[in-house]
Amino acid sequence: MTVGVVVVGSVNLDLVVVTPRLPRPGETVLGGDFRTVPGGKGANQAVAAARAGAACAFVGAVGSDDFGRLLRDNLVAAGVDVRGLRTANCPSGVALITVDAAGENCIVVSPGANATLTGLEAADRAAIGAADVLLLQLEVPLPVVAEAAGCARDAGATVVLNAAPAAPLPGHLLDLVDMLVVNEHEAAVVAGLPAGAGTAALVDALLTLVPTVVLTLGARGAAYGDRSGLRLRVPAPAIDAVDTTAAGDAFTGALAVAWAEHGTAPSEDALRWAFCPRSCR
Repeated sequence: MTVGVVVVGSVNLDLVVVTPRLPRPGETVLGGDFRTVPGGKGANQAVAAARAGAACAFVGAVGSDDFGRLLRDNLVAAGVDVRGLRTANCPSGVALITVDAAGENCIVVSPGANATLTGLEAADRAAIGAADVLLLQLEVPLPVVAEAAGCARDAGATVVLNAAPAAPLPGHLLDLVDMLVVNEHEAAVVAGLPAGAGTAALVDALLTLVPTVVLTLGARGAAYGDRSGLRLRVPAPAIDAVDTTAAGDAFTGALAVAWAEHGTAPSEDALRWAFCPRSCR
């Protein structure tokens, strides 16, 4: 069975510089290589879902510039359906990314055309209605995120929300979410807990808001919990990190496919598969 995934979200061009370490406030650090990489949380997750075997469609916006053409071409090359990708008369979104020698990063996003995605068109709603999973993030205006979630709920599609960048979320949106995917910082913001709250406390707090939670833990893997009482913890594959940018997006896109393929709450095998879908198939 081919899983149908619709992603409503952002698409940016990442402007990346590698440095020995991340600069402190007011400090200038001499960097190394500069590169441009197609990105944006929504586009990253769409590419990941497509590469994990899903029939994936993308709803978003690029600018009427060279960046926009490059970003559109990248999605097409990955096998993503871009009929829902608008072209706005403004610059495309960009992300300014600094990566240190350990692969850690610091990111500033200028939304550009992403900010123009303020509502769904009839074709978007039809695509969402025909999908198995709707995948959302928070790099586009919140009203369109909520509108898409409501459309998916009405059609019986599963709603997966990656609540990033971190922000407190309104109850009317959380009520529409089937699975929330967050890292520890994002989990604390959504749950209203202090930084440093433990994994179990974060999962328990989030389960008062949504029925299913996946908490990504970086090199420590991921934790899963749902309201049935099931708790899982899976390790991440052992690797030498070069750049952690979009690592969470790749995991989330693959996880959405695993969720739909299993038809119920992800098993431990599905969570492991989301870390390395190509090698684990």
